[in-house]
Amino acid sequence: MSGHSKWNNIKRKKEKTDAARAKVFTKIGREISVIVKQGGPNPAENSKLKDAIAKAKAANVPNDNIERIISKAAGEAGGNDYEELVYEGYGPSGVAVVVETLTDNRNRTAGDIRHYFDKCGGNLGQSGSVMFMFDRKGIIEIEGEGKDEDTVMEEALEAGADDFNYDGDVFEISTAPNDLGAVRDALEAKGYEFLTAEVQYVPKTTTTLEGEAAEKMEKLLDMLDDNDDVQNVWHNLADE
Repeated sequence: MSGHSKWNNIKRKKEKTDAARAKVFTKIGREISVIVKQGGPNPAENSKLKDAIAKAKAANVPNDNIERIISKAAGEAGGNDYEELVYEGYGPSGVAVVVETLTDNRNRTAGDIRHYFDKCGGNLGQSGSVMFMFDRKGIIEIEGEGKDEDTVMEEALEAGADDFNYDGDVFEISTAPNDLGAVRDALEAKGYEFLTAEVQYVPKTTTTLEGEAAEKMEKLLDMLDDNDDVQNVWHNLADE
């Protein structure tokens, strides 16, 4: 899975300030709230909620926070105030970008995202313009330190994983999207903790940038990360 960019994204987030980390918590909280309103507060009956809780724990969101968000969302009357929208576009030098959002004002969100792409030398595309360049996969990442590669690989494949990769720092385990929960649960039962465990857009090919184009792409990613409506950003920029 060479060139997959999610781990770099995680490292970038870890390097940010406490305020930025709180923003990540807020975004995950919004996602959980929407999922609870859509499918109920019981993760045993709402597989999306179970996946979102695992994502929150991987991002170090405290259990008390997670329980409070679920309880609040379950007690709120009315329908879902947010809608899920996915934007596709090209960053500098044709880097493919997929942006997942939860918004209560689609005009505001669309205007903001279009502005970011334009400002950084890219352009927002139509639905389907870049999606064909990605595979939808369940991705589980585990810290490699202190673990035996053969053992992790064997247990991952026994749990139902499709593929396994180790770059010397992180074990990356891929699954079919619908198998993510079962594989994650099987590995968790064996005592594993996860850096991330979620369904992602994985690029089929990657693009390398240098100089000004690389700086503009970094700026685009930062602007998207800082937007409250943006939940996830996927791209095919090659890992450094």
